[in-house]
Amino acid sequence: MSRRFWSNVLAVAYREARVVRHDQAFLGVVLMQPIMMLVIFGLVLSNKPANVPWAVLDRSADASARRLVAEVQATGYFRPFRSIGSYDEARDLLQRGKALAVLVIPKDFRRDVERGRPQVQLLLDGSDPLSAARIGAYVAEVAGAFATRLVPASARHVAPRLPGPIDVRQRFWFNPTLSDRVFFLAAFAGMLLTNLCLSVTSGALVGEREMGTYEQMLALPTTPLEIVLGKLVPYVVVCYGLLLFSVLSSGLVFGIWPQGSWFALLAITLPFVLASLAIGVLVSVLAQTTAQSVFITVFFIMPSFVLSGVMYPYQFMPRGVRDLGGLFPLRWYQIALRRIVERGGGFAEVLGPALALGALFALLLVLIRWRMRPRLG
Repeated sequence: MSRRFWSNVLAVAYREARVVRHDQAFLGVVLMQPIMMLVIFGLVLSNKPANVPWAVLDRSADASARRLVAEVQATGYFRPFRSIGSYDEARDLLQRGKALAVLVIPKDFRRDVERGRPQVQLLLDGSDPLSAARIGAYVAEVAGAFATRLVPASARHVAPRLPGPIDVRQRFWFNPTLSDRVFFLAAFAGMLLTNLCLSVTSGALVGEREMGTYEQMLALPTTPLEIVLGKLVPYVVVCYGLLLFSVLSSGLVFGIWPQGSWFALLAITLPFVLASLAIGVLVSVLAQTTAQSVFITVFFIMPSFVLSGVMYPYQFMPRGVRDLGGLFPLRWYQIALRRIVERGGGFAEVLGPALALGALFALLLVLIRWRMRPRLG
């Protein structure tokens, strides 16, 4: 891009920054909202809970093991299982969010069944306590009713089916204590930035229109794209300040620090912030009055929180609703946050969400530019 392009963007950004600096209400919200949300998600909210992705590491490969897997599958809570061959593959699936649970059946499972002392291991993704607790309960219930004693074929017509407990050794990865606080604060930055980005930019252009300066702004020697990017720059700086606050406050107050790459966290935040701010600008372009912009903003914020997975696991949602949530930037950002903060991920783990956020931002810019065609007179 040319030097003139960036000069125009920075000129609009400087103008917007001066407006923000004198907006006492905005500065008050920026200071108070993070503290309020930190208290709510760190101290107040708590969750104790179909369609669960899982895998099976079957080292026995006998009928008893297959019967146990079939009984777990028959509960109706799980998707068709994925067979794997090692613990490394199990960890990889859990780390990438491709499975929420891995059932490990030992090599001597049949012998232990015959002796009445069977054991299995259940590896669970503890980064989502709601899911992990419920999944563990499902499998434990099946194991508790599993018939551990083999009935001789000649006596099956008279012998009852003798149930006996299977010793299920559960192990929770990424959040061993299943703390709800870890679950909520891992996505704290996403909720905070979504609320701020949509709120502050949704009234930007509609405010110019109501003050009678919209046409004057369009008459400047700048393109609609330069105007939009210039208006976003000051808020990007503010958002990184809030990101730093959310990470430091969660770490210093509650001891919850990112386990993965901080550079990956900073990198994935930029496309998320730009996409979220672009949604606010699009709302401002579509609305004719400030009241309309507020209404449309609430329409975006509420589904974004509900469908993204920050409050409730999106994996448990029906297929169509789950796909709809992918249209909101918060869905991809919360996936990246959980991979970095809880699972110790880096750039490779957040590449997919980064590409999705970049595509959303580009699409929103196209829509904004189409709606901002200069119309003077």
